[in-house]
Amino acid sequence: MKRLFIVSLIIVFAISLAAQQPEWCKKLPRPAYAKLERVPNADGWFQVYRIRPGVFAIYEPWQLEEVISYLILGSNRALLFDTGMGISNIQAVVAGLTRLPVSVVNSHTHNDHVGDNWRFNDIYGMDTDFTRTNARGSKDDAQAELAPGQLCRSLPEGFDAKAYSTKPFHITHSLHDGDKIDLGGRRLKVIATPGHTPDAIALLDEKNGLLFTGDSFYLGPIYLYRPETDLDAYVASMQELAALTPHLQLLLPSHNVPVAEPAYLPKVVSAIQQVRRGQVKAIITDGKHEYVFGDFSFLMR
Repeated sequence: MKRLFIVSLIIVFAISLAAQQPEWCKKLPRPAYAKLERVPNADGWFQVYRIRPGVFAIYEPWQLEEVISYLILGSNRALLFDTGMGISNIQAVVAGLTRLPVSVVNSHTHNDHVGDNWRFNDIYGMDTDFTRTNARGSKDDAQAELAPGQLCRSLPEGFDAKAYSTKPFHITHSLHDGDKIDLGGRRLKVIATPGHTPDAIALLDEKNGLLFTGDSFYLGPIYLYRPETDLDAYVASMQELAALTPHLQLLLPSHNVPVAEPAYLPKVVSAIQQVRRGQVKAIITDGKHEYVFGDFSFLMR
């Protein structure tokens, strides 16, 4: 009887804990990850997956943004495409994956993609005022990531939530549209994709048919409601990316799931054009307009 009572208490506790979790937590783990190769990693805040030879997705599943950063290896050096939330130490994770010198390139400079930039000495940044402003750091956006409903699990041991902020970082190289970064045996082309932010970019690994899309495209609600968002620029940027579709093997987005089919790009162009022509009815969510197209949507003002 005593054992049965204890088991009953455990079940009640588990049910209570599940009820307290935000609704979005209940979809984790996302099914797509079961098909990917998991790489051992000592830091429980991150999960690491090998997507292609020399390409690792570094995933932060426990915060609402579900940010994904990418470590891309060449023969001479490595590139880290984004540094995540800055809640735990992504530099230590990277050090466990490669001994090559590592440079940082950001898909854009929203706080959830530059959180650990300050830990690195070699950082490329787009030559925009938006980039330079965000490189000074900020606290408000970072604190908002810890608000009720934003987390699925406890924060890492020793993390100071009250002091959490995006720390300033130093840009050592300016980037421009069309620039190429040679890692040795792997060249990455910078494609400016303004729209989500003025400094948004994608990275094209033409040889391997890989396109790292940043926040211009991912499966889920694509944020197009912030003051810095330019919808005209977004449409033009997505048209440019969609034109690459015949030459691509895989999209690697920066949120939720690290793999998507290139065929999504022309669908996104068609979808955003329908929205702008007023042909799609919005769902009002928390004061924002969401336009849903299957497994992606646009979240707009």
